[in-house]
Amino acid sequence: MEKKLEEALVQHIGQRALPLNGPDDLDVLVQAIGDRKYVLLGEASHGTSEFYQLRTALTRKLIEQKGFSLIAVEGDWPSCFEVNRFVKRLPQAKATARDVLAGFDRWPSWMWANEEVEELVHWLRGHNEGKSGAEQVGFYGLDLYSLWESLEAIERYLREEGTPEQLALAQQAFACFDAYDREGQNYGVSAAFYGESCQENVVKLLKALHEARARDAAASEEALSAELNALAAVGAEDYYRTMVRHDAESWNIRDRHMAEVLRRLADHHGPDAKIIVWEHNTHIGDARATDMAADGMVNVGQLVREVHGEADSFAIGFGTYRGTVIAASRWGAPLAAMPVPAAQPGSWEALVHRAGARDQILLLSQEDEMLGHEVLGHRAIGVVYRPSYERGNYVPSVMARRYDAFVHVDESHALRPLTIQSAAPEAEAAPQF
Repeated sequence: MEKKLEEALVQHIGQRALPLNGPDDLDVLVQAIGDRKYVLLGEASHGTSEFYQLRTALTRKLIEQKGFSLIAVEGDWPSCFEVNRFVKRLPQAKATARDVLAGFDRWPSWMWANEEVEELVHWLRGHNEGKSGAEQVGFYGLDLYSLWESLEAIERYLREEGTPEQLALAQQAFACFDAYDREGQNYGVSAAFYGESCQENVVKLLKALHEARARDAAASEEALSAELNALAAVGAEDYYRTMVRHDAESWNIRDRHMAEVLRRLADHHGPDAKIIVWEHNTHIGDARATDMAADGMVNVGQLVREVHGEADSFAIGFGTYRGTVIAASRWGAPLAAMPVPAAQPGSWEALVHRAGARDQILLLSQEDEMLGHEVLGHRAIGVVYRPSYERGNYVPSVMARRYDAFVHVDESHALRPLTIQSAAPEAEAAPQF
């Protein structure tokens, strides 16, 4: 980047930056969000304490001041629904928040089994106490990696609440996948190259559960859970079948699945539902403002904007200049606190730091004469992180087109994971974000 342009960008950012000294400074974001129904809260890593703390503080304000109905996160439906049971005191809820979060036992467990999320879960349970079912705030998972766990949950539900025909469909689907030793990659290879597909089984199961819930105007949350577990199974089957051949398409399957879960959650909660989404920046920042678009990739942020319009959605990116982070050196490796080096010169994070070495908030506009046009490197840290390869961790982005606002933490700190025994992960097949 030319020195003159860099200096102009630093000055431009400095003129627009707002201080972030405490939770009250987040009120400017609440005001900017206004009456929008979809608020997407990002993170530049899955292992930074401040991102979770700030999202919690903003989420509380949106629930208390704007009447938001639910939180939907980049997590598996079955484990997140256990959180939902707990915060709403539903039947079969576990006894403590720590017990609930122990259910996030598949690597990378630290994404949701951490002290920061535990504090949010305690607050949600207290907030919901004494409120009617319709007034309570829920907590749900958007992701699709829970193939076997979702099928097990469906079978348990149908043994109690379903018909013999529905139970038979679930058992047939489970039996079809059972031959692959609970390894999605094993299934993907067999389906993609040998035509051994379980697709018809899970599609039939989803259709049956959706139709059953559609017939019941007062369908319970457990019926919703069964349907969305079936949707997770359909999405996982498609994802694993596709990932062995098409990286971009498997990414699209995953993000389209998450957008479809959002749609069904909104339908279930009614026309006045207002939804807060917690996901990585790579999912909530509009893909069209990054190099993802050139690879034919979409994401949740783009899909929400396309369906609901920019007037009804608000995406907030989060980032840091330097600090520490929880991540792993390779897929499936133990977690570790790692250094996050100072951002690369000329990157978005470096420019914001130079504009003011402090925590700050930037409200962004696509009409901005500089930030709405300049392509800048924007750091993205996944569950796998190697600080020595830092140069490859930057996504070319037009920031004012990717987000509606940005929260900058100048020096961040590693997340505080709970001690959870993680199940052995599958082979490196899933995106790290």
